[in-house]
Amino acid sequence: MAIPTPPSPSGAPRGSLACVGMGMTLGSHLTPLARSHIEQADVVFAALSDGIVELWLQRMHPDVRSLQPYYAEGKSRMATYRQWVELMMTEVRAGKHVCGVFYGHPGIFAWSPHKAIEVARAEGFTAHMEPGISAEDCLYADLGIDPGRYGCQHFEASQLLFYERRIDPTGYLVLWQVGLVGDLSLKRFSTGPAYRQALVDVLSVDYPLDHEVIVYRGATLPIQQPRVCRMALRDLPGAELTAEETVVLPPAVPLKQNQAMRERLAALDRETATT
Repeated sequence: MAIPTPPSPSGAPRGSLACVGMGMTLGSHLTPLARSHIEQADVVFAALSDGIVELWLQRMHPDVRSLQPYYAEGKSRMATYRQWVELMMTEVRAGKHVCGVFYGHPGIFAWSPHKAIEVARAEGFTAHMEPGISAEDCLYADLGIDPGRYGCQHFEASQLLFYERRIDPTGYLVLWQVGLVGDLSLKRFSTGPAYRQALVDVLSVDYPLDHEVIVYRGATLPIQQPRVCRMALRDLPGAELTAEETVVLPPAVPLKQNQAMRERLAALDRETATT
């Protein structure tokens, strides 16, 4: 599948950027179009979930450059993400076709792909994001959740501590990066039970402490099974969590009918039937 890049007005080759999703599970989630972007790139940058996945990617391209070494304990993750953008853009400006490969979906909980594409387009380069199967997609399948049934709210967990957010306990609540909840520094890879207790205190306004929560982690290798652990909300502070685990709270109260709106819609139906 050829993916041509338009030449510059002078006829010289122009750099380009494609940020693609590897999906969550090795080998089974990569789309044909994402594979094509990888294979046709001059250089590939990789931010993946596992060293084995990175080795698999190296079989597809001779020049794969890992972005993982730019993480460091005590270093702001935002500084790392800015480095990633600059690394990719340096090659784009040099006239190369660059592919950034990110685990899951490249646009979900991923600052660098969005920023790199924004910068590339602002500088006149062709830039594209190709979606991938995300942790959210796997979560729905593994836990048997249909977000259209009761509705589904998603929050990065720290947002519930840093900001005043409105939670709807009649739908599913999905909390991301609970293992990092409360980290203002962006320098830590985990926070402790006291931080998760602060989250539980916020959630207890809308949920009883004995309400079931589900700790979920999707499989990244074909030989793995997803991690699904159920516990009471009060026990969440003591759970072992990393940034990769997601916490799901099922609905706590039933949906309440809006009787006034139902009557209004019924009246509209009657009017429509007579016209």
